[in-house]
Amino acid sequence: MATTNDYADYVMNLLCELEDTANRKMMGEYVLYYKGKVFGGIYDNRFLVKVTPHSETMLSRLELPYEGAKLMFMVESEDTGFIKKLVEGMYDELPAPKPKKKK
Repeated sequence: MATTNDYADYVMNLLCELEDTANRKMMGEYVLYYKGKVFGGIYDNRFLVKVTPHSETMLSRLELPYEGAKLMFMVESEDTGFIKKLVEGMYDELPAPKPKKKK
């Protein structure tokens, strides 16, 4: 089951307190970016974030986004302040974006 556009819009509204967020639709699901770094995604109408030391302190429910993927934390809060604190705290723990290959 692919994520609906309405649910993707809902999650992007939850991220409203953060500047420089974006999403990219890939195969019916969405990858989420904060300041250019991937921090999570939307899979089957579930808002999931990567496992980092910071996210481990704030979340507890692990979910598998899709078969063969790493476990991620499910965000069940609708509190935009909580979500801002979560994502900002994860930022320094996330890997830098891979450089784009020249064509």
